[in-house]
Amino acid sequence: MQVSATSKLIAQLDLSEHIAYFRSFFARSEAPLHIEGDANIHFSFINELDRLEFNAPPKVKSFGTIKLHLKKLGVLWFEDIYEIIKVVRYFRYFKNRELDGKLGEWFLKIEIPQEFVEVEKHFLEDGRFNEDLDADLAILSAKTKEIRSNIAETLRRQIHSAKLSPYLIDTQIHYINEQEALLVRGGFNHVLAGSIIGRSSGGGFYVTPQSVAKLRSTLSEITQAREQIFYSYAKTLSAKLTALLPFIAFIDREFDKLDAYQARVLFAKSRDLSIIRSAKHSNITLSEFVHPALQNAKSVSVDFSKNILMITGVNAGGKTMLLKSLLSAAFMAKHIIPQKLNARNSSIGSFKKLLAIIDDPQSVKNDISTFAGRMQEFSTAFSLRDALIGVDEIELGTDSDEAAALFKAMLDELVRRDQKIIITTHHKRLASLMADRDDVELLAAIYDEENRRPTYEFLSGIIGKSYAFETASRYGIPSGIVSEARKIYGEQSERLNALIERGSSLERELRQKIAKVDERLESLEKRELSLKEQRSRDEEELKALRSSLLGEYNKAIAEAKTAAKLNDPKEIHKALNIANALLPKKEAIKPKTTQSFAVGDPIKYRSGKGVIVALSGKDEAFVEVGGMRLRVKLKDLVSRKQESVKPTSVSHKVEVEKKAGLKCDLHGLRAEEATEVLDKFLSDALLNGWDEVIIYHGIGTGKLAYAVKEFLKLHPKVRGFSDAPPQLGGYGAKIVSL
Repeated sequence: MQVSATSKLIAQLDLSEHIAYFRSFFARSEAPLHIEGDANIHFSFINELDRLEFNAPPKVKSFGTIKLHLKKLGVLWFEDIYEIIKVVRYFRYFKNRELDGKLGEWFLKIEIPQEFVEVEKHFLEDGRFNEDLDADLAILSAKTKEIRSNIAETLRRQIHSAKLSPYLIDTQIHYINEQEALLVRGGFNHVLAGSIIGRSSGGGFYVTPQSVAKLRSTLSEITQAREQIFYSYAKTLSAKLTALLPFIAFIDREFDKLDAYQARVLFAKSRDLSIIRSAKHSNITLSEFVHPALQNAKSVSVDFSKNILMITGVNAGGKTMLLKSLLSAAFMAKHIIPQKLNARNSSIGSFKKLLAIIDDPQSVKNDISTFAGRMQEFSTAFSLRDALIGVDEIELGTDSDEAAALFKAMLDELVRRDQKIIITTHHKRLASLMADRDDVELLAAIYDEENRRPTYEFLSGIIGKSYAFETASRYGIPSGIVSEARKIYGEQSERLNALIERGSSLERELRQKIAKVDERLESLEKRELSLKEQRSRDEEELKALRSSLLGEYNKAIAEAKTAAKLNDPKEIHKALNIANALLPKKEAIKPKTTQSFAVGDPIKYRSGKGVIVALSGKDEAFVEVGGMRLRVKLKDLVSRKQESVKPTSVSHKVEVEKKAGLKCDLHGLRAEEATEVLDKFLSDALLNGWDEVIIYHGIGTGKLAYAVKEFLKLHPKVRGFSDAPPQLGGYGAKIVSL
């Protein structure tokens, strides 16, 4: 009874083709749609399996008859034994992959008994019995091949016999009742001894030569001997399987679950579908849902969180298909059947029962009116709990005003019984009675006035117009008849329709404006987030750079302090050189900035200054520089509106005792003594922070002057030197820049 009700619902919702294709992925075609047990556990297994690439299982028949036969100690045919082996081998295929997670735990718990392995080894991968394990079978198999070869050779010789050639109708070997025969004319018995096993439509005779018949007889005896051996093995293997009956029953149940999981995963992958299960609530939120019966259809997004969803609006605008879509999504989620939607933004509640009141129940067989049939269907709804009910054209078959009052009372009662109801209607009486309720969601099918056709889109919160007159005109009803109908309909009713349409139009305009504002707001939020992320990255880079500079500065200070404590001038000079090498260069830290440009902004392009006159795309602009208009990349421009970033520099100061003046007198010293004095003098000058000093060496023989010049050339902190001016010593002194 349940299967019949499910099949009826599938047909009502136009899911038959979708479900039929889904069933083709099962290894067992008779497998049920619903998976018994905890849906959450099943869903977790399906999700893990969905992340794998795996082979589909072979087609397998049910073990019902096989298990019953074993219980009665019967003997299974090899084909039945191999059905069990196929299932076990498919589990071994997953066990050998050493999977993680719940799947891995599941397959790890499935232990294949060694006794079953002894049975399994008798069958090859293609299901044939492994005759190589039995010496007698191997001998008989070789004899069988030999006899078949002899039969073929004998027939070929007969075909090419000169004596038989005049009697042959053709040169083919014919198989009549699984026996080889030649097709010959009458009179063949003069040259061929054999048995007639049939007649052709042309009057010929199918004849098996006597020599072939003898070979056939021998082959039959060998076949019987083989069958006896096969039966002996079947009996032995069946006895072993009888002892393993608990394992066979267990692996049968586990395979049903695995079959249900793999079918859903492979079906979803074949059509790029999403797998979603029912949630523990009674709301339905669909995002980008497409009914599987529709080709190239617009997706629908619906939020059905209230008790009643009332769909109104234009004829042939998609009201019925929207109702079927909501019921279909709930049905497929209930059975975890893949469907086309955005699973991340969708949520489908759980319902104990789904009821579709869609078709016209009237027929000549049941002798019942449309309205009476509807009442009969509605009566079943009052016995349900936690159900989702869909009713198409709710006032069908009776006066709309009376129906409006009756159905309002019925809907109130169904809501009190915790039912969720979806209804479609063309009549405004019931819609107006229900419109102001908080537990009713209104949804209207949109009509394109300009192109005079439905858009198959929906607006919430309004009552839609049916557009009966417009639809009649579109489908060829003469305009005069339509005009007359408008007059009969009445000015007041037409004005009501105009107000309804005006409300729909204003709602659409408001939705469009809201959508544009939301889009702009989303863009600004993304921009703000991008700037925050860039600022965060810049701050991190600056922090890291400051830390690095501070480390180098501390190293330099440490070296300078070490140098200050030394008494040996050479060691002091060496330590100071190390300290100066460690000090960072005074370079400006330029944080990364993101520039934005607009028409009229002052800019700098290479060495020229100009202004932006137009923007081209996202990354180019037209600029006017030096009287010329150029097309350049935005990344090559520098905005002159931005404030320059002050360079961050690292300063250092070393406090030492001042031991030297600004001049050094080397008169009367030998060259070696002079360089030692000069080295100490320059080190003291550097420590005191002087950048220019004077050295007196005199003129004399020129040896001392030469030694001083060579020493200054090699000193790492001397930037340059020159002869002093005449008033400061001329050629006998040097001005040194540090």
